[in-house]
Amino acid sequence: MALLSPPAAAAGLTGVATIIDGDTLDIHGQRVRLHGIDAPESGQVCERGGRKVRCGQEAARALDTVVGRRAVSCAAKDRDRYGRTVAVCHVGKIDLNDWMVRGGHAVAYTRYAKDYAEAEAEARRARRGVWAGTFETPEDWRRERRRPPTPQAAPAAGCPIKGNIGQTGKRIYHLPGQRDYDRTRIDDKRGERWFCSEQEARQAGWLPVGGKDGRGSTGR
Repeated sequence: MALLSPPAAAAGLTGVATIIDGDTLDIHGQRVRLHGIDAPESGQVCERGGRKVRCGQEAARALDTVVGRRAVSCAAKDRDRYGRTVAVCHVGKIDLNDWMVRGGHAVAYTRYAKDYAEAEAEARRARRGVWAGTFETPEDWRRERRRPPTPQAAPAAGCPIKGNIGQTGKRIYHLPGQRDYDRTRIDDKRGERWFCSEQEARQAGWLPVGGKDGRGSTGR
């Protein structure tokens, strides 16, 4: 978020808000970043009860639910490098920043402010929202996606079959000409590899795309 100084000149902003994501609103065309909190990104996925959950979308829906069409009043604290007003916002007597963190819909962004550290601790103890499962902090999730892609291991001559390991650990092999072949990258540091034949891939424990493993689960 990288706050800039001097602080934003505007003392406040009030109006009906459009929800952009779990920590950003738009009021009268002005983007407002909720101070001291960091919500999962729109495309972020967390894990809960053994299943993947779109926690970024959940956070945005939670904020939209509490705001509705009511007027939001924001007290500006600063302006960030993207030109957004950084503010503490209320709907009536509800502190939206606190409400999002206390409900487990966002984490305290303690790198910039510790205002909501206690609210996060309460949410963690109660296992609310993201704390009910496992997740990357939004900051770590963003950092991971800014990293340059891992170089692809070079195939041995005559071995064009790509043995890929998915996010769930499932081992799938891709043949030249199949839909995902060109965009599948092989990272040998993760245990992914190239195969010279389908028989070799199967013997090593890899499954064909769309194939079954005997437990009824399919490829990707």
